[in-house]
Amino acid sequence: MKTTFLAVAALLFVLTPAYGALSDATGLVNRLDVKIDGYSFEVESVSNYDIPDFEFDKDEKRLTLYITSGLENNLGELIIPRDLLGGNMTFYLNAQEYFPLVKTNDKISFVTLNFTGSGDNQLDIFGTTYLSGLTEMTPKDAPSPGLAPSADYGSAYLIILLLLVGGFACAVIFIIRRKQKTA
Repeated sequence: MKTTFLAVAALLFVLTPAYGALSDATGLVNRLDVKIDGYSFEVESVSNYDIPDFEFDKDEKRLTLYITSGLENNLGELIIPRDLLGGNMTFYLNAQEYFPLVKTNDKISFVTLNFTGSGDNQLDIFGTTYLSGLTEMTPKDAPSPGLAPSADYGSAYLIILLLLVGGFACAVIFIIRRKQKTA
């Protein structure tokens, strides 16, 4: 009985931080795969809110992020490839012009978002260029979808975490049983 209790207690300390309540300092990673004109771009977000959906409108040169937050104070960072959306960027949060901190280099725009408002929010990002330096692909030029490597490592990390937790729990049980036999 003691071993079962200790194993459950050990798992409680390991799993609670991983699946605990969302805090202001939590970093949720969202990788948004934007496919346009035969190209695929990854927009990455690390934030304390979720981005369940997004849209890219090439005619308006606009990336729209639909943000869902359970917190009042929201903090996030976006990495936007400049080949996807570049030039002078304009931001609108819930239809109001918004001025985040933006740093750019030749490859990316790094955007720091800091805003208030829990619930659903909409962030529209307008660029003056898109697909800069790239030519529009025809369907025969597009790479085969079966040949592209998968960038979804989330399930692999979860399996590794579960194996580590299981190994730790087995080690704790083994040590407890060994101590009981010698006592």
